[in-house]
Amino acid sequence: MRTEKSCGAVVFREKDNNVQILLIRHLNGGHWAFPKGHVEKGETEEQTALREILEETGLSVKLDSSYRKVVTYSPRRDVVKDVVYFVAVADDSEAVAQEEEISRVKWVDMKDAITHVSYDNDKQVLLGAIEHYLNR
Repeated sequence: MRTEKSCGAVVFREKDNNVQILLIRHLNGGHWAFPKGHVEKGETEEQTALREILEETGLSVKLDSSYRKVVTYSPRRDVVKDVVYFVAVADDSEAVAQEEEISRVKWVDMKDAITHVSYDNDKQVLLGAIEHYLNR
């Protein structure tokens, strides 16, 4: 059994007196989720999350590593994958999709975000991240 590890974040911004969450649509599978990617040799989890958010969306964010949620699943029969999510805050910049991996990026009002996220485990990450963001 092979193991993999990715890191990313639930990215928040405040715009027009509204809290929004950044969602990305993956080319591979077409599901809506959060920016994340594989840890490269020598990187910390936080460095990976920051790099992947920048690569996938063009956004530089402030990472809050006091929220750390791990999701474990098996993307293939011989692989177990851990994905570590943090909370991040962006300014009101517009995100730009990385064409090689991402088909679309969009900011969604926080109250509506849960209806856009594809997978149940990501919905649980989202609920925890929202609670953390609102109580910080």
